Amino acid sequence: MSSTVTSIGTTTSNASATATSLAVTGLASGMNWSTIVTELGNAERAPETQWVQEQNTNATKNAAYATVASDLTTLQLDAQTLSDPSFYQSAVASSSDSSVATASVNTGTPAGNYAFNISQLATAAQLVGTSYVSQVLDPGGNPAAVTIGSAGFGTPVTAGVFTVNGAQVTIATTDSLQDVFNAIATATTNKVTGNKVTASYNATTDQISLASSDGSAITLGSSSDTSNFLSVARLYNDNGTGTNNTGTISSTSSLGRVNTSAVLASAELKTPVAAGSGKFTINGVSFAYNPTTDSIQDILNNINESTAGVSAAYDSINNRFTLANVNTGDVGISVQDVTGNFLAATGLSGGTLNHGNNLLYTLNGSSQIISQSNVIDDTSSGVTGLTVTALDKGTTTVSVNSDTATISKAIQKFVTDYNTIQSYMTSQQAVSTAADGTVTAGTLTGDSTTSEIITNLRSLANTVTNIAGSSGSVKSLADLGFQSSGNNNTISLSDASALTAMLTSHLNDVRGMFADTTSGLAVQMNAYVNTTNGTSGILTTRQANLTQQNADITTQISNLETKVSNDSQQWSSEFQAMETAESQTNQELTYLSQGVSNGSL
Repeated sequence: MSSTVTSIGTTTSNASATATSLAVTGLASGMNWSTIVTELGNAERAPETQWVQEQNTNATKNAAYATVASDLTTLQLDAQTLSDPSFYQSAVASSSDSSVATASVNTGTPAGNYAFNISQLATAAQLVGTSYVSQVLDPGGNPAAVTIGSAGFGTPVTAGVFTVNGAQVTIATTDSLQDVFNAIATATTNKVTGNKVTASYNATTDQISLASSDGSAITLGSSSDTSNFLSVARLYNDNGTGTNNTGTISSTSSLGRVNTSAVLASAELKTPVAAGSGKFTINGVSFAYNPTTDSIQDILNNINESTAGVSAAYDSINNRFTLANVNTGDVGISVQDVTGNFLAATGLSGGTLNHGNNLLYTLNGSSQIISQSNVIDDTSSGVTGLTVTALDKGTTTVSVNSDTATISKAIQKFVTDYNTIQSYMTSQQAVSTAADGTVTAGTLTGDSTTSEIITNLRSLANTVTNIAGSSGSVKSLADLGFQSSGNNNTISLSDASALTAMLTSHLNDVRGMFADTTSGLAVQMNAYVNTTNGTSGILTTRQANLTQQNADITTQISNLETKVSNDSQQWSSEFQAMETAESQTNQELTYLSQGVSNGSL
């Protein structure tokens, strides 16, 4: 019995393992119960199909509502423009001669013609420093000691070829000034007569001179020259007099320049900047500097970026510094060295003030009017909102008229945007019939909210106003040439001339029809859109409700999916238990059958 029990126990253990496998596959029962579980779950989630369809319908409606809301916002912006009484004071200015002056206006500028006679334009004052404030090109008077590529010319010398009396002179930037002089003499020497052109440098005048040994005129340059030496040395055929030379040519001015990028102590100024920190003022604004750390360019930049109201620059051609007022007019420029001598060393404190000019003009034959600026505003002319920019001397008439074109454009845009929203809502309510007779409703067919908006907008657009103080010429859009369509809710401009005529002759009535605070069409339209599309408007509320409905449906679907999942697990567990039990029963029956057959039982 002991061995039999042991045998039975082992068989039972093996049967349990097999049953577990069969429970998964369903082989014990021969039943595909996993499919049954899936079908039961699908049956339980059947309501989800309808819920998803409802969500899709709500989303489609909400998208349509969003378009309606956007179109309403656009229409409201149009209405807000037309409901502003000042908008109808819009004016436009034109100049009879735009080369003399241009004009612009603000709202409220009186209509009329304004004749301007410009006799003098405004210019800026300029303080011109003394010339030749730099050291000379060669303080030692030794041309052999000056390398042309690094010399202090106003413009850097380029290597190449230049021509003297038809002879080409080739130079390199590493040549000394004496090398260049020698090259000129060599190239121009006549092998027969021995005549040549010689060059020299005068350290006192800081000029280069050329002389022909026979006194004949010197001809400089050719179209094939590649070096700029002659122009850098300021050597020209006519010596700047307009007549040909008579055998000698000298630089038209001194050749040295200030090194604006070097610190002040090394800037090559004729009068060195005194050692130690310094300070100067321009128009009362103070500027401090350090000769050992600040360059002239640093100081010029500081001046230009300051509130001194001037533009500072170095003129390398005339070797001088200048200050120019930023603003035009006969206004002076005051400069003063406080400590140090920067202004004296740069020639500004000893410079000459070139006075600026004031603008001189008359308006409609008035006495002469003076302005420091070429921009004439109402503080100068006395014409409210009128701005005239003088460009040249002469006469011009500025005409100021109501800007009826802008007003007309705004009214037509209002009507266009009204049509856009009405057409869209109508299309969303339309019912279509296919060729096979299938009828399909629009997204908003039968929607009461949409129908209400369509009706109210149509009613407002056809409002007839009776404005106190109005001549009664303009009471509705129909009086402006607009006509309602007999087929839909849109409006069209059937008589453009009527709109133009009313804006020209009855502008006040047009303003009242749109902008009267009590019954103006644009005022009422703006108020209606606020109540419809505002925070608590019917359209906003409807959109919020649809959004909430879809959120609730999403929650329902989630809850149902949780229930289906739980139920499916329960069903699977029950089927697995059935499989396990049947598998064990089958194995025990097999064991008993085998025992009977072999006589062990």
